[in-house]
Amino acid sequence: MRRVLRGRADDPVWARPALIALLASTALLYLWDLGGSGWANSFYSAAVQAGSTSWKSFFFGSFDSSNFITVDKPPASLWVMDLSARLFGVNAWSILVPQALEGVAAVGLLYATVRRHFSATAGLIAGLVLATTPVATLMFRFNNPDALLVLLLVGAAYAVTRALESASTRWLLLAGSLVGFGFITKMLQAFLVVPGFGLVYLLYAKTTLRRRIAQLLAAGVAVVVAAGWWVAAVMLTPASSRPYVGGSTDNSILQLAFGYNGLGRLTGNETGSVGGGGGGGGTSMWGATGITRLFGADMGGQVSWLIPAALLLAAGTWWALRRTPEASGRRGQVLLWVSWLLVTGLVFSFGKGIIHPYYTVALAPAIGALVGIGAVSLWQARYGWWARAVIAVTVAVSAVWSHHLLARSPAWHPWLRNAILVVGLLTAVAVLLPLDRVRRFGAGRLIATGALVVALSGPVAYSLDTATTSHTGAIPSAGPAVTNAFGTPGQAGRGGAPGGTAGPGGRSPGGQGFGAPGFGAPGQGGPTLGPGGAGSTGGSRPGLGAAGGGRGAGGLLNAGTVSSALTTALKANSSSYRWVAATVGAENASGYQLAADEPVMAIGGFNGTDQAPSLAEFEAYVRAGDIHYFIAGGTGFGQGGSQAGSSDSSEVTAWVEAHYASTTIGGTTVYDLTAASSSTTAAT
Repeated sequence: MRRVLRGRADDPVWARPALIALLASTALLYLWDLGGSGWANSFYSAAVQAGSTSWKSFFFGSFDSSNFITVDKPPASLWVMDLSARLFGVNAWSILVPQALEGVAAVGLLYATVRRHFSATAGLIAGLVLATTPVATLMFRFNNPDALLVLLLVGAAYAVTRALESASTRWLLLAGSLVGFGFITKMLQAFLVVPGFGLVYLLYAKTTLRRRIAQLLAAGVAVVVAAGWWVAAVMLTPASSRPYVGGSTDNSILQLAFGYNGLGRLTGNETGSVGGGGGGGGTSMWGATGITRLFGADMGGQVSWLIPAALLLAAGTWWALRRTPEASGRRGQVLLWVSWLLVTGLVFSFGKGIIHPYYTVALAPAIGALVGIGAVSLWQARYGWWARAVIAVTVAVSAVWSHHLLARSPAWHPWLRNAILVVGLLTAVAVLLPLDRVRRFGAGRLIATGALVVALSGPVAYSLDTATTSHTGAIPSAGPAVTNAFGTPGQAGRGGAPGGTAGPGGRSPGGQGFGAPGFGAPGQGGPTLGPGGAGSTGGSRPGLGAAGGGRGAGGLLNAGTVSSALTTALKANSSSYRWVAATVGAENASGYQLAADEPVMAIGGFNGTDQAPSLAEFEAYVRAGDIHYFIAGGTGFGQGGSQAGSSDSSEVTAWVEAHYASTTIGGTTVYDLTAASSSTTAAT
């Protein structure tokens, strides 16, 4: 126990207790009132429900336990939640706690990585920055795949760091395996760190060039094996024996990987999805592209607080290390994290396809590492005027940028932005004071503390707001409402309501959301509840709400509690059917599936545009008695819109409406597909 508390022999006595305190505080931040977000992203929660009851659903990442269609991502993140749900039951805590623990582990791993070649103080600052980056607080409290992806990539960075120290093939193979496993978490996004990792090893590994190249080739094989075994299993399984690959246009896992979840994110050519598409003047349907994208209203408050500081400190540290022997491994570490930040940041900045603000959590480890490394390195070099100048500029820029980001929410604690600006500018001036005066007044630690407070006050305030606010839907966002963000002007991108604003208890009253052409879906009766409350069915939705301003309200693909009458009907004699209901798109399907705890067919998959099932296939399911109800009002994008994709969902809806009589259960329009069709009755 004493050794655990003491840590490394060269650490100060306070280092290990400080690390334990950091991890405990991170756990508290990520676990606080975690159940308040209910099902969070109900799309993935429904898949967890399926995977907790069916090992086939578990393996393929099926949306439903009858294995009609998969989610539109590989299943690695679901596997962790599935196992938790099998142990503790399907509930908000069993689904969300794994992400919180992944976040704590990522903070600890980042500390360990930075600490290997820099001080414990640098590691602690790096971990603290990661833990309190608002988008990290958001995603480590949410059930999207990003939490596991970040943990795996930080683990890969640690393995590369260890490999560099002794040209270790074993550690490099581990790094490749972790990146490969990242592929079956979120596909090609996991590979964004690979160019930097490879370059750093090629330049700084302590062995011959020939051996470095051979080791990198072996690591590439490890990536392929770790990612490819699951891909091969899906490809080798006959289509008739597995679910349809959701998000693909041809039931192909490779098309999903390189299309919708791959190159389409860069080019905007995402046929069959909700669409990307580059517009004129460097824009896409998902916002303006370009070098300033990460600093705009959508993404700025999520992650950009310390990006300027990270870049300035990285440049200063590189200069400070110019005469340091590379045997220290320090320059390699700086390049590793700079390459991570630049490559990933540029892809997010210029990608014309689907880019959501919460993706930026992938930048947080690199920002934290560079801030921790740079702050400590330049503080140690502060006896040089240039080091003090870099520190002063960094503090001033961070204060001004924090003030600007906080001003985007003018009514939200206005005193905070002014305090940060004043303290920041005063601290910057104090940094420039001659060192003899600083030492005379014993102000060194006070100045360092002031700089840290200036840097972290804004992100910490945003993170606390995020942790005390429930988030649901597919496009959550951290922090308070900001002006001119993604969605309706003047509203936040924080999870958003399908109608822009939240009603009582976090519910959305419906109405017009953000309206890209063709996103609207005719219908009624979808569940519209925010997390955890009593349910009601919603009215028509002429548009699709994205990131609206309702605090804790649901957003795109947010499901709620279905009426008790409809839940009872779905459960009635449920064992007689493969699917107790079918509906267009995953929004309604997830709500009904979670309410009834029975499989529901999501026609068209995630957004209603997948070519599954065809009308002929759906008719065959109905003739076989596999589906009990068809629920009207699906909100997939495939109905009557201009988005590219399948018209199968529209054809299925039209066929049901033409052949079966509708009824209303608990305010929702349904069709009993086991009853005699209306056309047959008329003919008789």
